[in-house]
Amino acid sequence: MALLYDATLTPTKLEVLEGWVPTQPWGADAADGLELVGRFRFDDPDGEVGIEAFVVRTAGGTVLHVPLTYRGAPLEGATLVSTMEHSVLGHRWVYDALTDPVYGAVLADVIATGAREAMQYLHQDDGPPTEYPSSIRAWGVPSLDDDPTVEVLRVVDLDAVTPADGVLLAEWEGLAAPVVLATA
Repeated sequence: MALLYDATLTPTKLEVLEGWVPTQPWGADAADGLELVGRFRFDDPDGEVGIEAFVVRTAGGTVLHVPLTYRGAPLEGATLVSTMEHSVLGHRWVYDALTDPVYGAVLADVIATGAREAMQYLHQDDGPPTEYPSSIRAWGVPSLDDDPTVEVLRVVDLDAVTPADGVLLAEWEGLAAPVVLATA
Protein backbone atom coordinates (compact mmCIF):
# COMPACT_ATOMS: atom_id res chain seq x y z
CA MET A 1 0.00 0.00 0.00
CA ALA A 2 1.33 3.44 -0.90
CA LEU A 3 0.33 6.28 1.44
CA LEU A 4 0.30 9.59 -0.43
CA TYR A 5 0.23 13.07 1.06
CA ASP A 6 -1.48 16.18 -0.24
CA ALA A 7 1.90 17.90 -0.41
CA THR A 8 3.71 20.57 -2.33
CA LEU A 9 6.76 19.32 -4.25
CA THR A 10 9.53 21.65 -5.38
CA PRO A 11 10.36 20.98 -8.15
CA THR A 12 7.27 19.04 -9.25
CA LYS A 13 7.63 15.50 -10.52
CA LEU A 14 6.90 16.59 -14.09
CA GLU A 15 9.58 19.31 -13.81
CA VAL A 16 12.05 16.66 -12.60
CA LEU A 17 11.18 14.44 -15.58
CA GLU A 18 11.38 17.35 -18.06
CA GLY A 19 14.81 18.27 -16.75
CA TRP A 20 16.29 14.76 -16.77
CA VAL A 21 14.65 12.68 -19.52
CA PRO A 22 15.92 14.81 -22.47
CA THR A 23 19.50 14.30 -21.22
CA GLN A 24 19.22 10.52 -21.60
CA PRO A 25 20.03 8.68 -24.85
CA TRP A 26 16.56 7.11 -24.90
CA GLY A 27 14.87 10.48 -24.17
CA ALA A 28 16.41 12.77 -26.77
CA ASP A 29 12.94 13.18 -28.35
CA ALA A 30 11.72 14.79 -25.08
CA ALA A 31 13.42 18.19 -25.50
CA ASP A 32 10.13 19.89 -26.46
CA GLY A 33 8.32 18.76 -23.31
CA LEU A 34 6.53 15.76 -21.91
CA GLU A 35 2.89 14.84 -21.50
CA LEU A 36 2.12 12.66 -18.49
CA VAL A 37 0.18 9.60 -19.67
CA GLY A 38 0.01 8.15 -16.16
CA ARG A 39 1.91 6.65 -13.26
CA PHE A 40 1.82 3.77 -10.82
CA ARG A 41 3.66 2.69 -7.68
CA PHE A 42 5.17 -0.44 -6.20
CA ASP A 43 5.63 -1.14 -2.50
CA ASP A 44 9.04 -1.27 -0.83
CA PRO A 45 8.60 -4.14 1.66
CA ASP A 46 10.64 -2.15 4.22
CA GLY A 47 8.61 1.03 3.68
CA GLU A 48 11.72 3.20 3.22
CA VAL A 49 11.85 3.85 -0.52
CA GLY A 50 9.14 5.40 -2.68
CA ILE A 51 8.90 3.59 -6.02
CA GLU A 52 6.96 5.31 -8.78
CA ALA A 53 6.94 4.64 -12.52
CA PHE A 54 5.85 7.25 -15.03
CA VAL A 55 4.66 6.78 -18.60
CA VAL A 56 5.12 9.97 -20.60
CA ARG A 57 4.66 10.97 -24.23
CA THR A 58 7.08 13.24 -26.03
CA ALA A 59 5.97 15.98 -28.44
CA GLY A 60 7.04 13.63 -31.24
CA GLY A 61 4.70 10.90 -29.97
CA THR A 62 7.27 8.54 -28.43
CA VAL A 63 5.99 6.85 -25.27
CA LEU A 64 8.59 6.46 -22.52
CA HIS A 65 8.65 4.44 -19.29
CA VAL A 66 10.54 6.25 -16.52
CA PRO A 67 10.73 4.56 -13.09
CA LEU A 68 12.06 6.67 -10.20
CA THR A 69 12.77 6.05 -6.54
CA TYR A 70 12.49 8.56 -3.71
CA ARG A 71 14.69 8.39 -0.64
CA GLY A 72 15.11 10.36 2.56
CA ALA A 73 18.91 10.10 2.37
CA PRO A 74 21.52 9.87 -0.41
CA LEU A 75 22.20 6.46 -1.98
CA GLU A 76 25.83 5.92 -2.92
CA GLY A 77 26.36 4.45 -6.38
CA ALA A 78 22.90 5.27 -7.72
CA THR A 79 22.16 7.80 -10.47
CA LEU A 80 20.77 10.95 -8.90
CA VAL A 81 18.06 12.50 -11.08
CA SER A 82 17.21 15.43 -8.81
CA THR A 83 16.47 16.49 -5.28
CA MET A 84 13.15 17.93 -4.21
CA GLU A 85 11.48 19.46 -1.22
CA HIS A 86 8.38 17.61 -0.03
CA SER A 87 6.22 19.79 2.22
CA VAL A 88 5.44 16.83 4.52
CA LEU A 89 8.46 14.50 4.24
CA GLY A 90 11.18 17.11 3.79
CA HIS A 91 14.23 16.86 1.53
CA ARG A 92 14.06 13.92 -0.90
CA TRP A 93 16.64 12.42 -3.23
CA VAL A 94 15.21 11.23 -6.56
CA TYR A 95 17.03 8.40 -8.35
CA ASP A 96 16.85 6.59 -11.66
CA ALA A 97 15.14 3.46 -10.32
CA LEU A 98 17.22 1.24 -12.58
CA THR A 99 20.25 2.09 -10.42
CA ASP A 100 18.46 1.56 -7.08
CA PRO A 101 18.76 -2.00 -5.74
CA VAL A 102 15.39 -1.78 -3.97
CA TYR A 103 13.62 -1.16 -7.28
CA GLY A 104 15.44 -4.05 -8.94
CA ALA A 105 14.42 -6.48 -6.19
CA VAL A 106 10.81 -5.26 -6.12
CA LEU A 107 10.43 -5.39 -9.91
CA ALA A 108 11.86 -8.92 -10.06
CA ASP A 109 9.44 -9.96 -7.31
CA VAL A 110 6.44 -8.33 -9.07
CA ILE A 111 7.19 -10.29 -12.24
CA ALA A 112 8.02 -13.55 -10.42
CA THR A 113 4.84 -13.50 -8.35
CA GLY A 114 2.44 -11.89 -10.79
CA ALA A 115 1.86 -8.99 -8.38
CA ARG A 116 0.07 -5.75 -9.26
CA GLU A 117 0.78 -2.06 -8.73
CA ALA A 118 0.42 -0.85 -5.14
CA MET A 119 -2.94 0.30 -3.88
CA GLN A 120 -2.63 4.04 -3.23
CA TYR A 121 -4.28 5.91 -0.38
CA LEU A 122 -4.37 9.64 0.28
CA HIS A 123 -3.51 10.61 3.86
CA GLN A 124 -6.29 12.59 5.55
CA ASP A 125 -5.55 14.77 8.60
CA ASP A 126 -9.11 14.46 9.83
CA GLY A 127 -9.89 10.80 9.14
CA PRO A 128 -8.82 7.51 7.62
CA PRO A 129 -6.90 7.47 4.32
CA THR A 130 -9.03 7.42 1.16
CA GLU A 131 -8.28 5.32 -1.90
CA TYR A 132 -6.42 7.18 -4.65
CA PRO A 133 -6.57 5.06 -7.82
CA SER A 134 -3.54 4.62 -10.07
CA SER A 135 -3.87 6.07 -13.56
CA ILE A 136 -2.08 2.99 -14.94
CA ARG A 137 -2.69 -0.64 -14.08
CA ALA A 138 0.48 -2.70 -14.02
CA TRP A 139 1.04 -6.37 -13.23
CA GLY A 140 3.67 -9.05 -13.51
CA VAL A 141 3.34 -12.23 -15.54
CA PRO A 142 5.72 -14.83 -14.06
CA SER A 143 8.61 -16.18 -16.12
CA LEU A 144 9.05 -19.86 -16.83
CA ASP A 145 12.82 -19.47 -16.24
CA ASP A 146 14.17 -20.21 -12.76
CA ASP A 147 16.56 -17.26 -12.64
CA PRO A 148 15.53 -14.61 -15.16
CA THR A 149 17.37 -11.36 -15.78
CA VAL A 150 15.04 -8.36 -15.69
CA GLU A 151 15.30 -5.71 -18.40
CA VAL A 152 13.32 -2.46 -18.20
CA LEU A 153 12.11 -1.01 -21.49
CA ARG A 154 12.47 2.77 -21.59
CA VAL A 155 10.82 3.24 -24.99
CA VAL A 156 7.39 1.62 -25.03
CA ASP A 157 6.39 -0.19 -28.22
CA LEU A 158 2.62 0.23 -28.38
CA ASP A 159 2.37 -2.28 -31.25
CA ALA A 160 4.59 -5.09 -29.92
CA VAL A 161 3.24 -8.60 -29.50
CA THR A 162 3.00 -9.36 -25.79
CA PRO A 163 5.10 -12.33 -24.66
CA ALA A 164 3.23 -15.05 -22.79
CA ASP A 165 5.38 -14.94 -19.66
CA GLY A 166 8.13 -13.11 -17.81
CA VAL A 167 6.91 -9.54 -18.30
CA LEU A 168 5.63 -6.45 -16.56
CA LEU A 169 2.49 -5.37 -18.40
CA ALA A 170 0.63 -2.09 -18.15
CA GLU A 171 -2.54 -0.57 -19.50
CA TRP A 172 -4.20 2.81 -19.31
CA GLU A 173 -7.25 4.52 -20.73
CA GLY A 174 -7.24 4.76 -24.50
CA LEU A 175 -4.78 1.92 -25.03
CA ALA A 176 -5.90 -0.89 -27.36
CA ALA A 177 -4.04 -3.68 -25.52
CA PRO A 178 -1.60 -4.03 -22.58
CA VAL A 179 2.01 -3.09 -23.33
CA VAL A 180 5.29 -4.48 -22.04
CA LEU A 181 7.33 -2.26 -19.68
CA ALA A 182 9.89 -4.87 -18.57
CA THR A 183 10.92 -8.42 -19.44
CA ALA A 184 12.39 -11.25 -17.41
